[in-house]
Amino acid sequence: MAVADRSAALKLVGGNGQISLGKRYAGRHVLVEETEPGVWIVRTATVIPDNESWLHEAAAASDLQAAMEWSASHDPTDLDLSETLKRLGHGDA
Repeated sequence: MAVADRSAALKLVGGNGQISLGKRYAGRHVLVEETEPGVWIVRTATVIPDNESWLHEAAAASDLQAAMEWSASHDPTDLDLSETLKRLGHGDA
């Protein structure tokens, strides 16, 4: 694992209670943890919507890997398009 350069910077908390982390972090989500009064750990974070969280579970990753392996060994075809559409619930397409 790479170790990031650690640096300290003196920041002034403005009258509105905000500090600037710099343009490098503009638009990013951050997780702010207060470990004790006056001590904060600030980490960048990626937010995953609830309805997409299943994609990050082991079962979904395994299913996706199996599908990718299957697709690599099977050439694409539309010979059974009607049957496929019926199976997917699109009636008599």
